[in-house]
Amino acid sequence: MERVAVVTGGTRGIGRAISEALNEAGYTVAANYISSVEKAEIFHGETGISIHRWDASDFGECQAGIARVVEELGPVGILVNNAGITRDATLHKMAFESWDQVIHTNLTSCFNMCRCVIESMRQRAFGRIVNIGSINGQAGQYGQVNYAAAKSGIHGFTKALAQEGAGKNITVNAIAPGYVDTEMVRAVPEDVLEKIIARIPVGRLGRAEDIARAVLFLVADESDFITGSTLSVNGGQHMY
Repeated sequence: MERVAVVTGGTRGIGRAISEALNEAGYTVAANYISSVEKAEIFHGETGISIHRWDASDFGECQAGIARVVEELGPVGILVNNAGITRDATLHKMAFESWDQVIHTNLTSCFNMCRCVIESMRQRAFGRIVNIGSINGQAGQYGQVNYAAAKSGIHGFTKALAQEGAGKNITVNAIAPGYVDTEMVRAVPEDVLEKIIARIPVGRLGRAEDIARAVLFLVADESDFITGSTLSVNGGQHMY
């Protein structure tokens, strides 16, 4: 059966790798984005994957965006909540706006998107939801109380929604990536990056494709007995 998959933050970094992997596996992919129209259009030109612009932290925009996807591609069977930002600072220096933006973009977006597809999934008795958490939502991280709180919230959200969806053949799982070789991580000073890699037992940063493979596993029809789980993909850095 053909499945429509929506990936938030799906045109860059980890999201791009997830969108491409799903597309190559035969799913019909809608890659959501909000910033950098030019880069999104380049992504579309290179991959042929449809792009859809809306702010995942805004419930009304999510409703309208999902309605357009359903009209153009069909009902959504797979949702990957990947959209996320960082606004790092220690708490005693953190502006409320930095807290608010991260919570809304990283956590509220997860509610928004799930709420907009869950009724249809229940009606059709099928759904695969994968929420991208973080090693820092499991272990915490200095200077990231906002990000760690949002990602930890995603892990709890996942377990609760998994219980609600289980009877309707809807699985809800999370992936907790470690440090992955993306633009954001490559921007870290070289001496700091060396220290991060030294703490990873396998001796390297993760690759976006490592996360994408985990998504493919969790969204498969055959993965219907796995729900409420958090799959850590971190090279052994944190064993939770």
